Amino acid sequence: MRPGATGRGFVYKCPMHVGELLDVVFRWAHLIAGIMWVGNSMLFNWLDRNLERAATDDPLSQGRIHMVHSGAFYEVEKKLLAPGQMPANLHWFKYQNLTTWLTGISLLIVVYYFNGAAFLVDPSVRDLAPSVAISISVGALLVGWLLYDGLWQTLGSRPQLATAISIAGIFAAAWGFTLVFSGRAAYIETGVLMGTIMTGNVWMVIVPSQRELVAATIAGRPQDKTLSLRAKERSIHNNYMTFPLLFIMISTHFPSASSNPLNWLVLIVVSVGGSGVRHFMNVRYAGKVWLGPAFAMAAVAVAGLMVVTRLSAPAIAEHKGEVTFARAQEIILKRCVPCHSEVPRDAQFSAPPSGVVFDSPERIKIMADRIKERAFTTGTMPFVNRTQITDAERAELARWVDDGAKIP
Repeated sequence: MRPGATGRGFVYKCPMHVGELLDVVFRWAHLIAGIMWVGNSMLFNWLDRNLERAATDDPLSQGRIHMVHSGAFYEVEKKLLAPGQMPANLHWFKYQNLTTWLTGISLLIVVYYFNGAAFLVDPSVRDLAPSVAISISVGALLVGWLLYDGLWQTLGSRPQLATAISIAGIFAAAWGFTLVFSGRAAYIETGVLMGTIMTGNVWMVIVPSQRELVAATIAGRPQDKTLSLRAKERSIHNNYMTFPLLFIMISTHFPSASSNPLNWLVLIVVSVGGSGVRHFMNVRYAGKVWLGPAFAMAAVAVAGLMVVTRLSAPAIAEHKGEVTFARAQEIILKRCVPCHSEVPRDAQFSAPPSGVVFDSPERIKIMADRIKERAFTTGTMPFVNRTQITDAERAELARWVDDGAKIP
């Protein structure tokens, strides 16, 4: 059956575009691997904070814990091994991280580097050539890891100072990305930078430390406890970046955050709140009584988020006079329908974004409030203003909606 032909009550459409297919495959794999990686990270950090360090004859034991799950009991012990005491089967947890990072990088390439870097560059922010924008994106990831790793190798003996500099560096990078890329891309670039640092921690510090521990055990040498401490330190770093990174992964669904005039501040506020919640989860079973800072961080973050997201760009002057549906439809057909149509004319989209279409007056009316919110109130549509809508046209659409969004 040819594309567009009907039969038995359905319409056959062209098969999924290659870019869209790669997007969904990598996104699906990224989600699955991320769940496994984050789940493992949370479980092992929980175990570390709940081990029962009872008196034992084994000086290498760091604690035991008993759990019940899936109809039986588990007894888990954390310990160093005596020289030559290597078990026959040793399970490693490392490829979930690698798969998460590789699929994330693949998504960055497919979504933000392909198609002329259309999602990466926003001319209203910085009119960059695609090759320049992509080079900045790749370079930032490499430089970010080198600076972070060099910092901790240099100031590892002063963890509080190194932590403060690391946090300031990530926040500065988030701010810098918003000066170069589109709001959506700036968020994703920050997330990929954090993910790259986390992956570097796993493969450049944690896994080598574990390999050395295994090699020492097999060779009959005592294990170097400093390797365990170094690996645990980087694991804790990854632990605190988890929740901010998860927010970034879903941020493309919330343009009011990524397209906010203070989008960098929104991201910082959310990151502080997410890390605060993560901190609470880390210490709540450890017998700590100083949970006040965690609650304070969460409260400040929520309050700050409420305030910041209500700040907007300078208001667009309201349109004076009546706006007919014919005029509103004319603007929508010119500025919105190139993307939001059953068959988008914009080559960037093989399907209408979010399934929103404006191919009929009825569909336009149903989405009237959303049209005003995105086109006038927040100004987040059209995406990076690809169709060059003017402030006057935005105001006209708002006036049509305010007057009742009437259609013939």
